[in-house]
Amino acid sequence: MKRKILFCLLCGALCCVFAFAGTSDSERKALARKLYGRIQIVDTAGDYRVQVVDAAPDLRVKIVDAFPNSPGEWKLVDTAGDYRVQFVHAFGDIRVKFVDAFPGVEE
Repeated sequence: MKRKILFCLLCGALCCVFAFAGTSDSERKALARKLYGRIQIVDTAGDYRVQVVDAAPDLRVKIVDAFPNSPGEWKLVDTAGDYRVQFVHAFGDIRVKFVDAFPGVEE
């Protein structure tokens, strides 16, 4: 009985580690390059899970009022966005930092 419990705990721990391994830097950069346009913020599962950070972001984001046409430019909308984004505290698909100037992919 003890062996079965230990085995189940070990399997559960390994599943958690692999499930939260996240995406690689190159995958996050590729996602960041296409994340611009009309962005809808949602509370439940969206197209992307975004983590807001102060250091080492994948994407620098600037909120614009019209014509978001390059990576990092977001126009926030309530409905019918190009992408639906959910903000999370950890294990996001990409990491962003909000800026006033020079939006884009952090190289």
